[in-house]
Amino acid sequence: MFQNTTTSSQKTDSKPIKVAIAELSHGHIWWIFERPHKTDIEIIGIYEKDLSLQHQFIKKYNLDPKIFYTDLNQMLEEVKPQAVFAFGSIKAHVEIVRACAPKNIHVMVEKPLATNYKDAVEIQDLANKHNIEVLTNFETSWYASNQYIKDLVDGEKLGTIRKIMVNDGNKGPKEIGVSDEFFDFITDPVLNGGGALIDFGCYGANLMTWLLKGEKPLSVTAVLHQNKPEIYSKVEDEATIILQYPKMQCVIQGSWNWPFNRKDMEVYGTKGYVIAVNPTHIRERLEESLPEISFELEPRPEPFTDPFSVMAEVISGNLTLDKYDQYGLAVNVTVVEILEAAKKASQEGKTILFS
Repeated sequence: MFQNTTTSSQKTDSKPIKVAIAELSHGHIWWIFERPHKTDIEIIGIYEKDLSLQHQFIKKYNLDPKIFYTDLNQMLEEVKPQAVFAFGSIKAHVEIVRACAPKNIHVMVEKPLATNYKDAVEIQDLANKHNIEVLTNFETSWYASNQYIKDLVDGEKLGTIRKIMVNDGNKGPKEIGVSDEFFDFITDPVLNGGGALIDFGCYGANLMTWLLKGEKPLSVTAVLHQNKPEIYSKVEDEATIILQYPKMQCVIQGSWNWPFNRKDMEVYGTKGYVIAVNPTHIRERLEESLPEISFELEPRPEPFTDPFSVMAEVISGNLTLDKYDQYGLAVNVTVVEILEAAKKASQEGKTILFS
């Protein structure tokens, strides 16, 4: 357990959390149906307007057609879930929270929190008003390597941090073979808010805001570009963002042009550096007189490798997330603010100063 990010208490209730799913078009949806060995959640309702998509999931996962709804509010009223997991477009997140919050239903969304800062603030206000959790799932929150780096930064083992590089992305949605439903919204500038900037630029903004315990950058500079307009005609497939802080800089490279999937981070301080190569592999050099070493970490303990388990533990009261945890609103509203500034910086061709 990494005490700098969370605290947990002894489990007092082993009953599964009753949950519902809002929409099925997101490419990450499969995981919630492919964890039969875990009993911490019970799916009691699924909202999806697309009947053909409903039938696909009923057939693939042998689901009861009676739990499916084409009206979100009707589902919430009838099944009364404790939490809803959103697996549709990013634009739909605010609509789902609007429906759930007054009913005191907790929500988990896929990254990022919203397509624009206005929606992100509205989500935060609704969560505060109705005292619900709204968590944002980032794969990089599962990584033991990132937690290791956080411990080094907090313990000042690297000295004063000067530069951070965050590289995230893949070959592109089409190139990796996402579903038609997923492709349609992830390449839509309204439903997704953008392309590679939103899809993968959000990881660096999340990691940076988490590492700096909520600190915002002084300025944001960005270049967004279409390297493959014949495939991605409406959104950017390349995004480079520079976040400038008082004494350090972060370069975020979110791209649909990498030769393979990657989610890695490099942190450089005045004493040394550390690189999270993948979820468990570390390379580091902590002193100039020492050579670089590399080693493997154990995966994060339960429940931190499974976002559904994290949500169940939070709702059960067995897990308290730190204010600036990667899942939390304090970090993720700032993430959306950074992404919006990056979009503006690229459009206007200038550095955007944060207020």
